[in-house]
Amino acid sequence: MRIDISKFNGCHVLVVGDLMIDAYVWGEVDRISPEAPVQVVTVQTEDYTLGGAGNVVNNLVALGAKVSVIGVTGTGRDGKLLLQMFNALGVDTSGVIQDPNRPTTRKTRIIAANQHVLRVDRETRKEIAEGTFDGLKRSIESKVPYADVILISDYGKGVITPPLLSKLFADAGKYAKVTIADPKGFDFIKYSGVSLLTPNKKEAGLAAGLDIVDESTFFEAGNRILETVGIDKLLITCGKDGMLFFERNHAPYKIKAKARQVYDVSGAGDTVLAVLGLAVASGASFAEGAVLANTAAGIVVGKVGTATVSGKELEAAVTPHSDDVALKYRRLSEVPALIQELKRKGKRVVLTNGCFDLLHVGHIKLFSASKQMGDVLIVAIDDDESVSSLKGPGRPVISAKERVRILSALESVDYVVVFSTDELLKIIETIKPDVLTKGSNYRSEEVFGRERVEAYGGRVVLMPVTENISSTRIIDSIKNGES
Repeated sequence: MRIDISKFNGCHVLVVGDLMIDAYVWGEVDRISPEAPVQVVTVQTEDYTLGGAGNVVNNLVALGAKVSVIGVTGTGRDGKLLLQMFNALGVDTSGVIQDPNRPTTRKTRIIAANQHVLRVDRETRKEIAEGTFDGLKRSIESKVPYADVILISDYGKGVITPPLLSKLFADAGKYAKVTIADPKGFDFIKYSGVSLLTPNKKEAGLAAGLDIVDESTFFEAGNRILETVGIDKLLITCGKDGMLFFERNHAPYKIKAKARQVYDVSGAGDTVLAVLGLAVASGASFAEGAVLANTAAGIVVGKVGTATVSGKELEAAVTPHSDDVALKYRRLSEVPALIQELKRKGKRVVLTNGCFDLLHVGHIKLFSASKQMGDVLIVAIDDDESVSSLKGPGRPVISAKERVRILSALESVDYVVVFSTDELLKIIETIKPDVLTKGSNYRSEEVFGRERVEAYGGRVVLMPVTENISSTRIIDSIKNGES
């Protein structure tokens, strides 16, 4: 069955779990503290994202779903910030209980010179208070009847307790609702009654009391969990080795990972939970949903510093003979979020720009050399109107749409952006590349945006051009019938 990803837009998903904020503090280190042999980080910027169950919500919203969330926050600044971020996504937060006696979970990562220096956690793992539990029960009673699927994201922060799960499963059973849980810890008994459990390989081994070393012990661990927990379906995620789907009275079903370069595995489990839930809500079987979730996870780990997948990307990945355009092309309005994620992960960003009409070997060498200057290469190309004004009548020979397609096929190119004549400075200011590259056929003072890049500490690098070649020369040769 081919899953209709467009149906995701009509799905209403209820997410129940541990809500948290991921904070990133960026700074520089230029000295050691006189008080102790530790680095002194001079803070430059801070930013925040949704973490824990919030990242599941983020994935669902990115795929067009309508989302309601049930969880607990504190009443301080972090709790208010978390609710603001949910509201900005259009998420129903009426099921979130604010407990004045409980902190909002916050994980702060301190990053200096692109190095992760320290992580500071503010949290409690105590079980929720009785009054909070009563409030969550009322939220469950009001939200479950209207959900197409219920996703449980357990990060072990005291919200997903056995009594809460018993109430959730009882109400879900009353309305014939599917429940899918991403577990925490090694005691899976509390998840008895869930429709599907999605531990990773390590968690499954601990829960089964087995050291998973081969296929035999893998199968034994999966079947033991089915029996001891009392569930009918189990999906064990195995990272680069794909997934293994277990169903009572059926042989295990292997799902192979699609070969991709792995940049960042963070958030892949949240993506699996979100995509699997939406697939099942859209009418797919659990096995079919697992296959699609496996594809989505492959996209996420193949990205640099982002933990969501769009419907466009997912559709392209499951469409036969599709290319990488959907994965690499970004509209100008999408660039700020992309850059925020890349910077958060400490990635060194390189930008180069041009018409790139009729791609030739000089361009290929420019891209390859540019990519070696950092972690991520973004290529910004002039739109058709801009190329025409720069190059004259008859240009471009290749439309922007096709130039994007060609550039997206190059391994050295990570992202492609199209801009009009008056948007180049905006792109440079938005991306703030660590390095801006051009061919050495330019002089440094001729590079557009040089002063702006150098003003914030970036560099302009001229890549050596050894071939006497250009798109215009090639086109003129063709027109003149030269060989």
